[in-house]
Parts: sequence; C-alpha cells; structure tokens
Amino acid sequence: MNKEFNSIGLKKKPSDTTVVVAMSGGVDSSTVAGIMKREGYKVIGVTLKLYDDGKEIKSSKQCCAGQDIMDAKRVANKLGIDHKILYFQNKFKNGVIDNFVESYLKGETPIPCVQCNQTVKFQDLFEYSKELKADALVTGHYVKSITRKNETNMYKAVDDNRDQSYFLFNTTRDQLNYLRFPLGGLMKKETRNIARELDLNIAEKPDSQDICFVPNGDYASIIKKFRPDSFQKGNIKNTQGKVIGVHDGIINFTIGQRKGIKVSDKEALYVLKINANKNEIIVGPKNKLGKTFIDLKDINLLGNRLDFGRNIFVKVRSTGKLLEAKIEFKKEKSAKVKLKIPEDGISPGQACVFYNKDDLGYKVLGGGWIK
Repeated sequence: MNKEFNSIGLKKKPSDTTVVVAMSGGVDSSTVAGIMKREGYKVIGVTLKLYDDGKEIKSSKQCCAGQDIMDAKRVANKLGIDHKILYFQNKFKNGVIDNFVESYLKGETPIPCVQCNQTVKFQDLFEYSKELKADALVTGHYVKSITRKNETNMYKAVDDNRDQSYFLFNTTRDQLNYLRFPLGGLMKKETRNIARELDLNIAEKPDSQDICFVPNGDYASIIKKFRPDSFQKGNIKNTQGKVIGVHDGIINFTIGQRKGIKVSDKEALYVLKINANKNEIIVGPKNKLGKTFIDLKDINLLGNRLDFGRNIFVKVRSTGKLLEAKIEFKKEKSAKVKLKIPEDGISPGQACVFYNKDDLGYKVLGGGWIK
C-alpha cells in the first residue's frame, strides 16, 4: 500500500484520523478497538443498547445484552478511549423486532441480524459517527474491506467459518465507503491472540450464539409475547392436497424442516411450503425440496451490471455454501436466479447474496430477499 495511506486506506496519519468503533462487548469488536488504539488512531467506542425485556440479560451467549455493555465499558477504560452508550431500544423494536414477528406470520424465515445492520447499526450509528466528524466507522465483522481510489469493496473473510458477508449484503455504497472491517484477513484464533496481547479481560469470552432478543433460540416465545393470537391450528397437507394432520401455528415451521411435523408416512416428510393465507403447511419427501430457480425482491447492488458475467456465485443461507448461478435482473429491484445445481431448503424471508470471484477473492456484489 502507498505509504501516504494509513492502514484503513485513508490519506491521513493515524494520529490525525478519528474512528468510531462499534463495541458490542464481545471479543471481536473489543479487539478491533484495541488494534485501532495500538496503531495510533483517535478512537471513540460506541455501544448500542438495543433490547430491554424488563430485566438485565446477563447471558454472554447473546450480543448487546446487559453484561456485554459492562464488558465494553471495561475494555474502553482499559484502552483509555472515549466510550458512549446509545439507547436505541425503540428504533430496534420498530425496525427489527416488529419485522421479525410479521415475517414469521407471513410464513417466512426472517434474518433479524441483516435488519439490525441495515437499520440501527449502519444507518443510525453511521449518521451518529458522521455527527462526531469521524473519518470511518469500524466494526468487528469478519469481512474484508479493500479500498482503492476512494472506493471500498467488500469480500468474503479469510476465515470461512466466521465470514459474515452474507449479513451485510444490504449495505449501501455510501456506507461501505465509510465502513472498515479490520478482522477480515484474520482467523478467529488470531483475533483472540491479539486480545490476549492487549490484556483484554474478554479474550476468553465465548462467542455470541443467540439473537439478542431471542434467548435460548426460543423465537416462538417472542412471537407469542407480541402476537399471542398467532398460534392458530391449521391443516397439514401433502403434495396432492390431502389433509394428513393438524399443526399448532405456522410460526413453528420453516422450509426444509423435518422435526416437529408429527405426521408419519412411508417416507420422511419435510416442510415444502408454508401457505400463510390459508394457515396451512405443505409437506412431502426430501426429493421435492430442491429448487433451481429463485425469485428475488428488493435487490441491493454494490457492484455494477458488468460484474455479473462469469464466476457468479450466490449464498441462500448464512451457513450455506457458495452456489454457481446466473442472475437475470427484472424491473423494480427484482431478479431471477438460476442455480447450476438444485438446492434444498430455500426459504422466503432469507437473503440471496451475490458474489463474483476475482484476483482478491470473493467480492460481494449485493443481494436480495427471497420471495
């Protein structure tokens, strides 16, 4: 890199560069704050208070819980950086939790982490960072950001097991040019080693596993809390339209699900479709799950149309593999994706994220929501 540029691609000395670091209280964001401080940047740590269930959640398996806010404060004190807490509970409720509940009621499988990044983190925190006159907003996400000629592009992280590019497909071009992701070139064990070198008390802290407002993964309890009327019995039908059972609410099911159907047949049954309008579940054998074509809505493009020639891949779930595909763009931010090989368990409400491969790795081109 040109010596005139600092480590985050800006033409300024680190000592003249102010960065806001989003600090969730976990190992990753705390380490990023430590790296920025060690390199001589002016660092402001910001922690978001997003969810309040009436009591402090102390589980370290959730992000943005009460204990995490305290951990972030301790790390900031250890590093000697400014630390601020933003109270975004109302914004989070309106932009993320309500969307999560309504999506399940439509028979979809939502991804609240994408909604969170799209709203409070990369919109509200983005604007707040600008108000502080920071030069960049830095996060602990595992994605690579490569800046050339004042334009930043996002790539899959080096650590495939930690890559979070799927959750960031809805980032805007303006946001991406302002965001920086220092951990994209590191393996998780390297991040923990840096945390130990910095003598941070969170170095051995377990990774967050649960959605912050869904303790223990019990999403049905959250939906019941906000929409108790949503648990209505309905029919379970086979692919011929015959009623073969009764369910206790469509929110208990996702596409590709096998367990919990409670209907026996000569073959194992999987959820093939959720018909929210009729409050019914369609089930069938596994060989009926595969799909080759996917319709998308609300497309967000980070690349230009010329990027969609060769070497195009998509991911249809956060833990899924890259799939070879062709993408045909339609009107009004919609598209049709054709997969080279059929894929099981493609669910409405999930994201389909676009990548192409170049000499720097797998570049994120954007994505859309599965209809």
